[in-house]
Amino acid sequence: METILAGYKDQLTDLIQQYKNQVDFLSIRLEQAAGSSIVLRSNKIETLSESTSLGGQVRVCHKGGWGFAAFNNLENLKLRIEEAIAAAILIGDDETILAPIDPIQAVCTLPLSGTDPRQIPLQRKKELCDRYSDLLLSHSGKIASTKVSYGDSTQHIILATSEGTLIEQSWVDLEMRFSATARNGETVQTGRETTGSRKAYEDLENLDAQVKGAAQRAVNSLTLPAAKGGTYTVVIDPILTGLFVHEAFGHLSEADMAYENPDLLETMSMGRQFGGEDLQIFDGAAPEGHRGSYSYDDEGVPASTTQLIKDGKLVGRLHSRETAGKLDEQPTGNARCLNYHYPPIVRMTNTWIERGQTPVADLPTDIKEGVYAKNWLGGMTNGEMFTFSAGEAWMIRDGKIAEPVKDVTLSGNVFKTLKNIEAIADDFYWDESGGCGKGGQSGLPVGCGGSSLRIRDVVVG
Repeated sequence: METILAGYKDQLTDLIQQYKNQVDFLSIRLEQAAGSSIVLRSNKIETLSESTSLGGQVRVCHKGGWGFAAFNNLENLKLRIEEAIAAAILIGDDETILAPIDPIQAVCTLPLSGTDPRQIPLQRKKELCDRYSDLLLSHSGKIASTKVSYGDSTQHIILATSEGTLIEQSWVDLEMRFSATARNGETVQTGRETTGSRKAYEDLENLDAQVKGAAQRAVNSLTLPAAKGGTYTVVIDPILTGLFVHEAFGHLSEADMAYENPDLLETMSMGRQFGGEDLQIFDGAAPEGHRGSYSYDDEGVPASTTQLIKDGKLVGRLHSRETAGKLDEQPTGNARCLNYHYPPIVRMTNTWIERGQTPVADLPTDIKEGVYAKNWLGGMTNGEMFTFSAGEAWMIRDGKIAEPVKDVTLSGNVFKTLKNIEAIADDFYWDESGGCGKGGQSGLPVGCGGSSLRIRDVVVG
């Protein structure tokens, strides 16, 4: 796989030298990818495929204007470069501001701890999906429909820039999703599980407990009472914490959201107090072994760890080179693209709330009536507002976990919710199930982490 692109290194260097003086910035990214995709709906095959792709992109900046060209014919590189240059010159009428970085020359591969999925035949992957589908369908006669999806992808890229950067990177990503829908008359409930890995195929082979759990939750929810709507003190598990910090706060930390929106930039002003002194929030691709981990972003900026909130105060945000330059801040290595069809934009990597000191068992203490929520079914955000659906939930009564309930959604304003965090537990969990969407680029692998939280005044519906 590597040999195909490696043969283009000298050509990329020569082309960069030929055209770099015509513009302020020029980068060429070549990519070779391969993957498998399987989708079963109630044991019927919806998708069963293997794919390969070879292509690239050219990005050009001139007087602040960007030109972009994507291609899948590497023999027409010169033409694509000239098209991107023409577009940038046509719209550029300002100043190119890119935060400076040192040029990098490197070859790096994210290490696997087990079997590369490319070594596993498609038939064996299909048999794994069949086994999980059978587990879902056989769990109960009330299971009306199921879905099992499997995906793996391998990407190998070369990035060359007019500043002297020449980077080769490759990685593998795997993901599986499971859902079971149970029906009892007119009552319908769904249980879901998602997991992913950048380490080994074996990480997907022993998920029986999670798969059965999805089916069990769907069946159990058929007879559970619905939660009574109201404002409660809630306790959420680390998975919901990770979802919250990613969706509700993380996107607001992406600097392209801020510098294009003066009101948001004022709201997200450095030094503003968003929570208590025990609140620490981070994002970074530098922590190894997670789905948002890598060595360099798609602009050649080294991976880092960025503290976003320190002792409750906003101290950082996530940048591309352009947003860092325009806001006079340091680049953070958060410019990412899903594949060569798209330009890099500011994206999260691995986002987490740091572990606290409160014992998990103490979180419900003194809550007269509240809600304990675990896992997630779905969610949405709109600016500062969020709504998440819990996968499981129980009422809290007189400081104890009480009866289970269903149809629990948690809603609120992210800034008020951060201030209303009363306790951060001493547990911690990395959720590798994330596939983030932004700017038309959906399914970008990310990691989310956190501890269980106790939060007052959350709207439950």
